[in-house]
Amino acid sequence: MKKVLLFVAVVTAASFASCKKDRVCTCTSTSTFTAGGSSSSTSIVTYTEAKKGDARAACLSSTTTYTGGTTTNNCALN
Repeated sequence: MKKVLLFVAVVTAASFASCKKDRVCTCTSTSTFTAGGSSSSTSIVTYTEAKKGDARAACLSSTTTYTGGTTTNNCALN
């Protein structure tokens, strides 16, 4: 009985562990210039051997800063 409970505890603990694998972040950036006009670009970043939560935090925190307009980033972890 103790062996069965130990086995169940080990399997349960393993199911809570985050697995590390390659995660892909796709960002679409739209820039609006103060002088008029706009542009859009898409970038893809791969985080290797990353936990899902760590990759999501890095993906969503990506920013673009420049002088002369504003940029909106729409990022998603695939």
